[in-house]
Amino acid sequence: MAEAPIQGGANGLSTKITAVLTRLGEKAVAAVAEIGLGAVLFGQSVFWIFMGRRQAQPVRIGATFARCMEVGIEALPIVTMMSITIGIMLAIQGIYALRVFGAEDQVTIGLGLSVVREFGPLITGILISGRTGSSLAARIGTMRISQEIDALTVMGINPVRFIVAPALIAMFVMVPLLAFWADMVMLAGAGWYVTVDLGMTFSAYVQRLTETVTLHDVMHGLSKAGLFSVLITLVGVINGASVSGGAEGVGKMTTRSVVLSISAIIVTDMVFAYVTTR
Repeated sequence: MAEAPIQGGANGLSTKITAVLTRLGEKAVAAVAEIGLGAVLFGQSVFWIFMGRRQAQPVRIGATFARCMEVGIEALPIVTMMSITIGIMLAIQGIYALRVFGAEDQVTIGLGLSVVREFGPLITGILISGRTGSSLAARIGTMRISQEIDALTVMGINPVRFIVAPALIAMFVMVPLLAFWADMVMLAGAGWYVTVDLGMTFSAYVQRLTETVTLHDVMHGLSKAGLFSVLITLVGVINGASVSGGAEGVGKMTTRSVVLSISAIIVTDMVFAYVTTR
């Protein structure tokens, strides 16, 4: 008589474990499918960028410039403001940490390398993912809900060429340029605080930066920014194309796009930094 409850409890535990493993498996399969979709979208976009004219369907120049304005020029105020703030903050913390060792005059070494290799492209990528990546996901999600994407297909217009390729070009061009601008603004803001706190002249600060930071360091950061731009675009497009359920679905996928973009940027930055510094 005592074996029935024990057997029932074991069966219940087995059922719960099976359900958990099933959900994990479904999520893993969905994640792999999204990665595969991203690879396909990237390949198709590159095809239309370079081969679209031969197919008599070139990528729209006007739409590309419009996306460049949205991604780059319109983002300059927020990127500039955040870069100045972060540059001053890095200078404050760097001087505070080095003052323990009496080496606060060496703060320019840490500032130069950390800004151009890490903080410039990372902060730019996070800002663009929250500002433009979410906008891209919302735009494509709204087009999907209103069946505009299906209408494009019916009219013989490839949606990837029409929507994704201009956004990818704009991101790939403008995000590294914004990252370079963020580098300059951060270093200028940090230099202002260093000159005030340490009494160093700005020309001496710039000279120490040029002795520390090389072209390789700058290109290291800009190449990461280019990689981040591709990730932001693909994540936004995938989430926008997965919208269902009306306006509520657009809101959910837009939020998911921002979260996944920032997560992908941070993880990619860690892997990139590890591989390139071995």
